Amino acid sequence: MLSRRSFLSTALAAGQPARKKPNFLIVLADDMGFSDAGCYGGDIATPTLDGLAANGLRFSQFYSTARCGPSRNCITTGYYAQQNCADVMTHGRIPSYTKFAPEHLKPLGYKSYHSGKWHIKFKPVASAGFDRSYALLDQDRFFWPRRHLLDDVALPQPKPADGFYGTIAIADHAVKFLDGHDKRDPFYMYLAFTAPHFPLHALQADIDMYKDKFADGWDAARERRFSRMKKAGLVNCTMAPLESEMRPAWNTDYKLQAEKFGPGEVYNAVPWSSLTGEQKKFQRMKMAIHAAMITRMDTELARVVNKLKQMDAYRDTVIIFVSDNGASSEQLIRNDGHDPAAAPGSGYSHLCLGPGWASSSNGPFRLHKSWVHEGGISSPCIVHWPNGIKDAGKIRHTPGHLIDIVPTMIDLAGGKPAIEGAPPMPGRSIAPAFAKDQPIGHDFLYFNHSNNRALRQGDYKIVAASKDGPWEMYDMRRDRSEQHNIIKDQPARAAKMAAQWQAFDTEIVKVRESSPAVSTKPLV
Repeated sequence: MLSRRSFLSTALAAGQPARKKPNFLIVLADDMGFSDAGCYGGDIATPTLDGLAANGLRFSQFYSTARCGPSRNCITTGYYAQQNCADVMTHGRIPSYTKFAPEHLKPLGYKSYHSGKWHIKFKPVASAGFDRSYALLDQDRFFWPRRHLLDDVALPQPKPADGFYGTIAIADHAVKFLDGHDKRDPFYMYLAFTAPHFPLHALQADIDMYKDKFADGWDAARERRFSRMKKAGLVNCTMAPLESEMRPAWNTDYKLQAEKFGPGEVYNAVPWSSLTGEQKKFQRMKMAIHAAMITRMDTELARVVNKLKQMDAYRDTVIIFVSDNGASSEQLIRNDGHDPAAAPGSGYSHLCLGPGWASSSNGPFRLHKSWVHEGGISSPCIVHWPNGIKDAGKIRHTPGHLIDIVPTMIDLAGGKPAIEGAPPMPGRSIAPAFAKDQPIGHDFLYFNHSNNRALRQGDYKIVAASKDGPWEMYDMRRDRSEQHNIIKDQPARAAKMAAQWQAFDTEIVKVRESSPAVSTKPLV
């Protein structure tokens, strides 16, 4: 639901001159932890993101869904994934009210472009309304993807000798689309990088930047990040301890991992001091590749931002940077497999970040991608808009969610959702928070992924780590690291919140199933 009066109409009512409709650049990282970027306390070089943060806003309590596909559904439709099944993680009949951001913005005069990972069941141009699209459908091969589309048409697979690298290609196409844009029209660019999703594939020159950078291990890195975040005012909680027994159930068989990865691999989030010398060497090398992937993404984002400046569109482009979920503790060998003799980070290797470094990337919070504890769902969120944000460099603590991005764009463009007979969008425009740190009107935020459940209402959150697991309850004002379960202290509040979660979960399924099914054949 949008605010009663849009950002643009509010400005007009206040006697301000009419604004030109802003452009939108929505940037999505993949499996990037809350504290990976330098401006969120990290040890990784991200000068582009740091510059956007210094001249824009950082949100400290912005949420994802904990997984790639559902998050992409939210960021492009404005609905929770369970409301429309428009993602690869939710099964069921897709309701006809499923609409994408371009379908809301096109009536307002916008051209829409997409470049990068897609992970949604519909074709970007034919079904989702984008004017141009480069869709990288193969997330397991950064150097020679087998499936990628230009305007819904399949492209040939690059050869190893071609010098292709996915992160660069994504930026190449974004710049190309902007080159062909008619400057008289406002635009929406959805720039969805695959980095730093596994496998850990990076350019050797980028890896070399981080040689032995992380030799002191993930415990020391977590402490450094935590200290910086507290000093910056991003968090005020304690540091969550490592949770060694929490591992994804779908990991590749550990016997096969040991055979392929050798004795340097570590399968649990354990203290760095407990590792052997060989393990420490192997682990710091993996973190160097993860960091290299993020720095390359930041470098390629700079090319797109520079293009905005060349177009004289930079000052009136709303740039929003987020991640689709927390860093991943998954350890998987897929597709082309892993060649133990291959150079780490090359296309013939298939390494994953693993639970130790994921705990550092998601610090100071608990757990990782796929869990709806804070480590799995807390996203960095940077908003930059020179012509619309005057409070540069500040932090906003009001909670937000990926479902808020589509309503925010519609609000700033001066429109209303273009949906007939659909349930109201659960998101809210975050534009009011651009002026000052204030609530944006959520009754609650709902989470449901892989039998992990949560509901945040105001400063309180209930969460359960399995379908039948007990609810836990935390006070987010003081305990975002979820260390002090207060459910026994406030049983009435917890019961009411659990009932709200169940009622909403039941209602969205009922509405979805009672709506006509979509007629467009999905892309699978």
